[in-house]
Amino acid sequence: MFAVEVYAAVRHFVMIEKNSQRDAARVFGLSRETISKMCRFSLPPGYTRTKPVAKPKLGALLPVIDAILAADGVAPVKQRHTAKRIFERLRDEHDYAGGYTVVKDHVRIARGRLRETFVPLAHPPGHAQVDFGEAVGVIGGVRQKIHFFCMDVPQSDAPFVKAYPRETTEAFLDGHVSAFAFFGGVPLSILYDNTKIAVAKICGDGKRERTRAFTELQSHYLFRDRFGRPGKGNDKGKVEGLVKYARSNFMTPIPHAASFEDLNAMLADRCRQRQGEIAGRHAETIGKRLVTDLAAFRDLPAVALEPCEKRAARVSSTSLVRYRCNDYSVPTAFGFRDVLVKGFIDEVVILCAGEEIARHRRSYASGAFVFDPLHYLMLIEMKPNALDQAAPLQGWDLPEAFQHLRHLLEARMGNRGKREFIQVLRLMEAMPMEVVAGASSEAIRLGAVGFDAIKLIALSRIERRPLRLDLARYPHLPKMDVRTTAAADYAVLVESQAA
Repeated sequence: MFAVEVYAAVRHFVMIEKNSQRDAARVFGLSRETISKMCRFSLPPGYTRTKPVAKPKLGALLPVIDAILAADGVAPVKQRHTAKRIFERLRDEHDYAGGYTVVKDHVRIARGRLRETFVPLAHPPGHAQVDFGEAVGVIGGVRQKIHFFCMDVPQSDAPFVKAYPRETTEAFLDGHVSAFAFFGGVPLSILYDNTKIAVAKICGDGKRERTRAFTELQSHYLFRDRFGRPGKGNDKGKVEGLVKYARSNFMTPIPHAASFEDLNAMLADRCRQRQGEIAGRHAETIGKRLVTDLAAFRDLPAVALEPCEKRAARVSSTSLVRYRCNDYSVPTAFGFRDVLVKGFIDEVVILCAGEEIARHRRSYASGAFVFDPLHYLMLIEMKPNALDQAAPLQGWDLPEAFQHLRHLLEARMGNRGKREFIQVLRLMEAMPMEVVAGASSEAIRLGAVGFDAIKLIALSRIERRPLRLDLARYPHLPKMDVRTTAAADYAVLVESQAA
């Protein structure tokens, strides 16, 4: 095939300079047929095959090749056939006597036919897509896997990303509530994959049975849900792209944060910074295009949804309630009662008959016991011998004044002193620890070591009134004998002076 420059020179010689094709053939040293072709075409037409070349040796084996490629569709990626391996199987198993190149060419074309093609999609304003991603981070000095919620607004490419310890129902709900607050509105519709958090069951006709938590979310914010095809992540390609972008830009290098709150503050800042950038082939920034989306969003409801998972439970004989493989304590007065557990991202709240009876820091361990020592003091007061072995009190970080108080009470009153010490501890059911500790220290200073005195001192501090403490009620105080002075008492002084 001749270069384009040769075509240009021949055509100029014949068509502009008006020379004959015979002279062009002589000058350029080409055949007259080639010169004629160059005059007909401005560019080299390339090699064209007028009739497909038959593959007599491969023809009968084409179905075998197609079957191998079809089976590769469900095989592990690293165990799929190469063209060379298909050639070897045809040669060994089917006595193929042809060449490798013919097999390789057919495999390339056949694989091209098997690949999925896509329709370009238009994204109208006001709609969103949601998905979760995974990354590694260092939170509070601990290297761990983090799960991050992503909401993408496809028309403007505006992102929202928030990280969580686990991909749970409460994280799913909290991600939506936080995203709506971040954007200041609710999308008209949201596209999801078929996560079990939102979809309880896919019916035979393609309809979805929603979970209760997702139905509550949808009912509160009134957005329309849409779901992609099972196993087809490309149906929500925008948010899939956001997951990859967030991992490679927001979380590379591995993020270090003191807490998830600090990490999420950083991610929110990065999302805001992203709005000042230009994405794809658009001329305007993400933030400017986001204005169109926000105009189509619905207004936020007056009150945000409580982003928690709700589960019914029953209090055990040890005043514990199980939630997600961990046990949380409640006051012993609620033993054997039916309760409702609300699992938040960072807290577990337990209610009985609509009243909150316990609130704990959320544990993401398995098999952990989360105690509040105050929940057991009423029972320990009735069983004071359990004071030193009670598991809920192990590791309770009390100020040193309490230990000093206990030694004094037990030294002066024996077993009754232990019970009074437990009564002092129970003051913390209604008062802050620092107030009770301060009152205990003051009672020790005054020598009025007892529950009643400590209670009065604590109340006077809370109510900010002078202390009125009847010290006569405390026999352990040293007593003073003050007598009326008589004239005879001065005789001692007179006698001493005369001497």
